Amino acid sequence: MLERLTDTYEGARDPVRAVRMAAYMRDQFPFLGIAAPEQRVLNRAVLGGLPRPTEGDLHDITLSCWALDAREYQYFAVRLLRANVRACGAAFLETVRVLVTTKPWWDTVDELAAHVVGPLVERHPTLVHTMDAWCADADMWLIRTAILHQIRYRDTTDRQRLFRYCAAQAGHRDFFVRKAIGWALREYARTDPDAVREFVADHRTSLSGLAIREACKHL
Repeated sequence: MLERLTDTYEGARDPVRAVRMAAYMRDQFPFLGIAAPEQRVLNRAVLGGLPRPTEGDLHDITLSCWALDAREYQYFAVRLLRANVRACGAAFLETVRVLVTTKPWWDTVDELAAHVVGPLVERHPTLVHTMDAWCADADMWLIRTAILHQIRYRDTTDRQRLFRYCAAQAGHRDFFVRKAIGWALREYARTDPDAVREFVADHRTSLSGLAIREACKHL
């Protein structure tokens, strides 16, 4: 798979677009210049005829993609995990921790939080204790992941845990954590707007202006 992937992606390089894509991501990473729609087409060619990956395959492939320079390889790994997350057991969360804390930026972290960590925790409830630990970690990307991991749960959201995480990190100085708090509350407000109104009212002095604006966007 990796040989197919690198051959296919290298053949689709677009140096001009690569500069624009890198600039959009504040030059955090180099890019090949392959736009998302084209990536999806190329991915089908890469994966065509191959069996579904096992948990061990996913571990090896995603870490190998993370070791490559171009950001598109990390996007491939995230999409592969999203499509095959049900093949992963609870222990795979340790692999995801490496992905979240290595070459971290919102583009991969948010996808992993919502579409990989969230489903893993949902299927393996004991992992909520790991989320508790991540929310208290010094790494802001683990904190953001913990806050966002329930973002697609809707009416199965553990409301008290969500609110506890938001309250615990309300004073965090980093933009990405404050934004995550607001985003998580805004999404949960679609399910229980009164609970979010009450939470924001009770924590108005500790929540950042950004978090409050995001949380109340549709209220």
